[in-house]
Amino acid sequence: MEYSLQADHLTKRYNGQSPAVNDITLRVRPSEFLTLLGPSGGGKTTTLRLLAGFERPTSGRIQISNRIVADDSRFTPPEKRKVGMVFQDYALFPHVDVAGNIAFGLRGARTDNERRVKQLLALVGLTPFASRMPHELSGGQQQRVALARALAPEPDILLLDEPFSNLDTGLRAQVRSDVRNILLKTETTAIFVTHDQQEALSLSDEIAVIFEGRLVQVATPHAIYNRPANVQVARFIGEANFLPAEAHGMTASSRLGEVKLFHPKSGQVQLMIRPEALAVGFDDRGTPAVVRWREFYGHYQRLGLALADGTELVVHTGVDRYFQRGNEVRVTLALPALAYDPASDDTLS
Repeated sequence: MEYSLQADHLTKRYNGQSPAVNDITLRVRPSEFLTLLGPSGGGKTTTLRLLAGFERPTSGRIQISNRIVADDSRFTPPEKRKVGMVFQDYALFPHVDVAGNIAFGLRGARTDNERRVKQLLALVGLTPFASRMPHELSGGQQQRVALARALAPEPDILLLDEPFSNLDTGLRAQVRSDVRNILLKTETTAIFVTHDQQEALSLSDEIAVIFEGRLVQVATPHAIYNRPANVQVARFIGEANFLPAEAHGMTASSRLGEVKLFHPKSGQVQLMIRPEALAVGFDDRGTPAVVRWREFYGHYQRLGLALADGTELVVHTGVDRYFQRGNEVRVTLALPALAYDPASDDTLS
């Protein structure tokens, strides 16, 4: 299979300390959007800087479009890697207009450069702003200038380091959608760093989850959310309920009664149940519970339930039924549950 990027056993240590990046291996296909996701300080940005060439790996190998750019004996500097970079603060040149910023990395003939700049201005929807200065632009417009500048030299890979973190919530959703559409149009291979789970789930073709410098799981957003490799990933990727249970094959006995499992297990386990996998109603089916609190979001409701033994559950449900605090309801599991061994860091078998 052809890959735009292959990184093998990347490790980075600073001054003999514990590795900031510890034996990470990645494969990125052409036109793929891969997100490096994890908590702050977990090694995501260091990994990106290794790929860009801003840091030299302590050990490991990086190959971009069949060219080895870093290993034990070779190191290609950033400007020779054919890698584009979009920084968190955009890093626009404040005394250069929009067109000049986009043209910065171009090395062709003047007429070719002008043609390329016009093409990119149209692509990012900034043609009327070509002569504006960066301070005259909104945050979203500055973001698009930074993207156009990174795309101008037609890099083999585009690297984005938390590029939406400086935008307010309303603008952030629109800009990240715009950026994703631009990358789809240009068929650009991209690696994106974020600690925001919703960004990762909504934008990515694949997600690489990194904790404490280690790669924990690489999978599609659907698989990461619905089949997290371990409890740590499950807790980090969205809300989850955890219940003790006794597993016996493809079912388990729990506080919700007998429930189905995704994978066979036996003995003591903890069940991972997403809030939307629970159904709640007023009929006689299911386990009795009381609504302790309710949050209404227009297109869904978020409920806090308490079972008779005090077990608390969070449920996401539709808006076709009205619930309020104190309602006596019944709760059932609508989908099979994932079962993990009792230790919180155990991996799904």
